[in-house]
Amino acid sequence: MIRPTLAMVLLFGAGIPLALFIVVADPNLWVLSFDYGVLVLIIGASDFALACRPRSLSIKVALPDRLYIGERGATEITLATAGFRRAVRFAVIAEQRGDLEPSEIVAGEIAPGAPTRLALPIVPRRRGRIVVDRIWLRWKSPLALVEFVRQVAVDRTIDVLPNVRGVHGTALQFFVQEAIYGIKAQLQKGEGAEFEALREYSPGLDSRFIDWKHSARHRKLVCKEFRTERNHQIVMALDTGYLMLEPVDGLTRLDHAINAALVLGWVSLHGGDLVGVCGFDARVRRYLAPVRGISGFGRLQRAAAELDYHHQETNFTLGLAELNARLKRRALVIVFTDFVDAITAELMIESMQRIANRHLIVFVTQRGSFLQRAVEAPPERFANVAQAVIAHDFLRERSIVFERLERLGVHCLDVPSSGLPVALINRYLLIKRRGLI
Repeated sequence: MIRPTLAMVLLFGAGIPLALFIVVADPNLWVLSFDYGVLVLIIGASDFALACRPRSLSIKVALPDRLYIGERGATEITLATAGFRRAVRFAVIAEQRGDLEPSEIVAGEIAPGAPTRLALPIVPRRRGRIVVDRIWLRWKSPLALVEFVRQVAVDRTIDVLPNVRGVHGTALQFFVQEAIYGIKAQLQKGEGAEFEALREYSPGLDSRFIDWKHSARHRKLVCKEFRTERNHQIVMALDTGYLMLEPVDGLTRLDHAINAALVLGWVSLHGGDLVGVCGFDARVRRYLAPVRGISGFGRLQRAAAELDYHHQETNFTLGLAELNARLKRRALVIVFTDFVDAITAELMIESMQRIANRHLIVFVTQRGSFLQRAVEAPPERFANVAQAVIAHDFLRERSIVFERLERLGVHCLDVPSSGLPVALINRYLLIKRRGLI
């Protein structure tokens, strides 16, 4: 597409009042106004002849196959001019569809004889798919009288997946091997429930683990070694209702929960446990029976990626009752959810009590940064004081709900979204060491 710029239009339009002035002053000089218009057109044609033509511009576009929620991607563009010896300044933008940040216009310059590379940022807001339809490129002639617009069809789809990049880190692998089972057997009280072996007693070992019967037979003190039990069922129960759609630090609460659940799932699979996923709101949306082995992590990731966003109120009675019916033996059920106040949490507490009679429950919520900021804000205006009082009441009601759940034997975890994965792994390891499952 080739079109005149605003400067060209204004320059040509300036001849109209000039022609009127000349005609009023001396009608015989009207030909000067005609000459002015011809001169402007000649200048524009010369500027067009000196500009970089669209056919001289080479454009290559590269896109990622997938993106992870919470991270930035980019559309890589390589530009080069063939047979053109002047630098060309340009602006480029991507035409995109999906739930993502608005596209940005990126400006640059193509040096003669060398390709120019630039990146157009892609920042997804939610999981799903992003479609890049085309790339629009715009540049001007040397005198900025003519503008060139070129579009490049792309028609590519990018999958936005839960963020699991940190799962396969070397540090986390070492942490799992050392923390769950370790190189040595766990000897401290509560460090395991499965008998491993007998060893000779040495100072520093817990005397309560001394096996007096075998000590009498061997005529020396021996104590029992235990190891952490394996083959437990771990189920990630994710609330996909409207309360989990609130954005926190650029991501929804649901995405924060899915990322933390996948990290814990990888740790649990690597440690020999079975891990499953259950997503529910007004009804159960997705259920994956617990799978075994690190090879099952792909199924776990796909099941979590299929959990969509729903603007419905969560039915804890139905969701947890169906999950309780599906689980045939005792399991560790980690419920990722949120609530508003003690009144709306009544049905949730009743449902948690029923499932806690058979299974070990970890109740996970993400501490609201907005409420904490409202409480800690300086009282500069009356509105700040009113917000602080209301926020304090909400926090007090949340603490009451946590106290009631803990009296039912439910493990409660209320941490900021940024620290959720680490806190969740620590709580899981603590439960494993104590043999509570």
